Order: sequence, then structure tokens, then C-alpha cells
Amino acid sequence: MLILKKNRELIYRYLFKEGVMVAKKEPRGKHPKIDVPNIEVIQLMRSFHSKNLVKEQYAWRHYYWFLTNEGIEFLREYLNLPAEIVPSTLKKTTRSVAQPRPAGADGDRPPRMGAGRGAVPGQSGRDAYRKAQPAPGDFTPSYGGRGGPVPQ
Repeated sequence: MLILKKNRELIYRYLFKEGVMVAKKEPRGKHPKIDVPNIEVIQLMRSFHSKNLVKEQYAWRHYYWFLTNEGIEFLREYLNLPAEIVPSTLKKTTRSVAQPRPAGADGDRPPRMGAGRGAVPGQSGRDAYRKAQPAPGDFTPSYGGRGGPVPQ
């Protein structure tokens, strides 16, 4: 398929910048992120997939393409980019240091709702069940319901 050089470069630049490409399986219309026909994006990415420059995933009428290391090198060479520039999928994000949790088990969390029957105040239904007294030794459960009496 013949693709204009301008469109090809727009697709390549977007793919290198993001590291991923998504396209709906609909050949008509424009790509939502780039001002190029969707069919051109799909066909270029199929070509990249056949050369193992991207990994392809398809789900729910959408194609997902992820750049491989070979694809990054190819695009760097094609777009004349230095090695310091990397796709955003490879950039390390700085996370804020996690706040220490309070000494209490639940911390600032509100108490759970719906503790159930027989709950002891201050305990959840599960804790009350676990700490309940066991059944007496002479306890024999009877099962009523369909099928009549249980044979002895």
C-alpha cells in the first residue's frame, strides 16, 4: 500500500514517542490521535509486526502494538534520533515515598458496615464467628426440606 511520506513520518514519530499504538479495526475514517487515515496505521503496523519490530495484540475490535527493542532501534535510525531519547513506555517514573501507616490495624479507615447477626460491638461478623463457642457435644443437626425425613 502506498503511504505518503508525511503520514508515514507522523505515524513513526507517534509510535516512537509513546512506545505503543492503538487502532480500532475500522479501515474507514481517521486515527483518533494522529491526523492520518486509520487504514494506513493498520497497514504500517502489520508491516512492522511481520518484521518483528512490534508485538501485536488484538482484543474487542482494537489492535494494540508495542515496540520491541529492534523497533526502537529501527525508528531511531529512520528518524535520526540520539540514543538518549527513549519512548515514554521505557521512561522511569518517580513515585512519591509511601506514607507510613498508623499504628492501629485499620488506621483511619471507618468501621465496616453490616457486621451481621450476633456481632459483638467492636468486632466484625467474621471475628465474632471465629471467637464464638463451639456447638455442644450432643448437638445433632436436622436437615428439613425437600425429600422428607432423613433416614436414621
